[in-house]
Amino acid sequence: MLGKGRNPQQTKAGELAQGEAVTIGADDDTNEIFATMARHKVRRLPVIDGHRLVGMVALTDVARALPDPQVGDLLEALSTD
Repeated sequence: MLGKGRNPQQTKAGELAQGEAVTIGADDDTNEIFATMARHKVRRLPVIDGHRLVGMVALTDVARALPDPQVGDLLEALSTD
């Protein structure tokens, strides 16, 4: 557990951060989102435009936009170690 043993009133978010943030560009298409999620095994991606956060895209958002076989591939990629 990430914050186990820490005082929640004194712990800062930066102390809990793990590794580098994985993001997606605002102009990237669903195939790039799919590939990035699968490659990094993440279910949510911050969407950035330059250095500005403009939103979040979740696995369910991608699932709605992709054909059924790609959704299965993504779920499989995210669930394997």
